[in-house]
Amino acid sequence: MDAAAEDAKPHYLGHRARLRERFDTGGADAMADYELLELMLFRALPRRDVKPIAKALMARFGSFAEVIAARPERLAEVGGVGEAVIHDFKVVEAAARRLAKGAIKQRQALGSWTDVLAYCRTAMAFAEREEFRILFLDKRNALIADEVQGVGTVDHTPVYPREVIRRALEVGATALVLVHNHPSGDPTPSTADIKLTQEIVAIAKPMGIAIHDHLIVGRAGHASLRALKFI
Repeated sequence: MDAAAEDAKPHYLGHRARLRERFDTGGADAMADYELLELMLFRALPRRDVKPIAKALMARFGSFAEVIAARPERLAEVGGVGEAVIHDFKVVEAAARRLAKGAIKQRQALGSWTDVLAYCRTAMAFAEREEFRILFLDKRNALIADEVQGVGTVDHTPVYPREVIRRALEVGATALVLVHNHPSGDPTPSTADIKLTQEIVAIAKPMGIAIHDHLIVGRAGHASLRALKFI
């Protein structure tokens, strides 16, 4: 290829090649969040300089995880982000959840507590609305089912203790792990969180159902109501 043809090539092609090479040699740890976003954008936007888009996404949402977990309508507000980009992001989000869930499925959940926490954070920590999830366990503490019982607003999800226990009896669970997220990012339990947990424990006990924990996850980490001695 002559010099004139080389000069006519879009400037971002060399950048793409260098970024891919750095990922291949150093992995994700060698890259900033916006650079991982660039790698994802390459496929959906093959003929554009995607660095400005990646940086705009970071500026809007704050981190790689928050970009991937953002609602489609909010992603679409960023210039250059269309249906193809949103589709790719949602596929990655689904894949991350499936991988994290695979670490706890069909095994003793309490024997892999780190995996349980990782799954719950992947599934819920960056959601923009509050969700209440239940992990239903059998007598060996293996996962029977994982269900979202309710999705609410930014700071509240209606949960009915008797419905929680009714569902546990339906699936044959003998133990539960309760999980919900705080979209504010702060996982500190509220008075309402503590009261709800204790109501569920009180109803579950006569039924022979144990409440192993109630985890609250957020961007800033997690809180365990058992560790805090509220259970």
